[in-house]
Amino acid sequence: MIGTAGSTVETRGLTKRFGGVVAVDALSLAVGVGEIRGLIGPNGSGKTTTVNLLSGLYRADAGEIALRGERTERLRPHEIAARGVGRTFQVPKLFGNMTVLENVLVPALAALDRAARPMPEILGRAHQLLEFVTLHPLREALAKELSGGQAMLAQIARAFMLRPLHLLLLDEPFAGVHPTIRAIIIDAVLRMNREEGVTVLVVSHEMAELRRLCQRVSVMHEGTLIAEGSLDEVANDARVLEAYLGR
Repeated sequence: MIGTAGSTVETRGLTKRFGGVVAVDALSLAVGVGEIRGLIGPNGSGKTTTVNLLSGLYRADAGEIALRGERTERLRPHEIAARGVGRTFQVPKLFGNMTVLENVLVPALAALDRAARPMPEILGRAHQLLEFVTLHPLREALAKELSGGQAMLAQIARAFMLRPLHLLLLDEPFAGVHPTIRAIIIDAVLRMNREEGVTVLVVSHEMAELRRLCQRVSVMHEGTLIAEGSLDEVANDARVLEAYLGR
């Protein structure tokens, strides 16, 4: 039965098609509780589609997803978020005409009807997270005024507002981002993992950053999982070399 003890998220036979293209092909993947896992592979290997399936943005054509033992593949995005799954997008998705602070407050306010958290606590958490990602001086700025890197930091702070937060899905968080902001992202993810036990799945092509974050990576190619292990282990795997470099 899917939902292995010790896994925050697990998939079995997960499949997604777009017309005649199989983007994710019977994927079986398990990410342990409290783990930071990298998800790598050549362009078009199905990484972002996998994240979209895990977060409910896409509906699977076949297969199963279990979050902390509970099946989620038929749930809608807001229902999955309510069960503790936060995410970022490679192209940041913020409400441009709302302030940075208002954007960060959205998850908590959306859940206010089912949460017992008082408003002062919610506001305090939002201000704390904005300080944490160095955006507090910009809290009253409109989100559309942020740089790409700042917008990524705002997305991360917004995801951390979810209560509970069990799984954070990061889709190319370092793409086109200044090295200073990359360091802030890494520190934020490591701290939330360490202090609050958040499990993280990071899609990225940036191997130096993944080396700082992850002890283990999963490699996808043509929608399937072809290797798992440390970065050094997968770098020497013949299947991985063939996927990246060709025959």
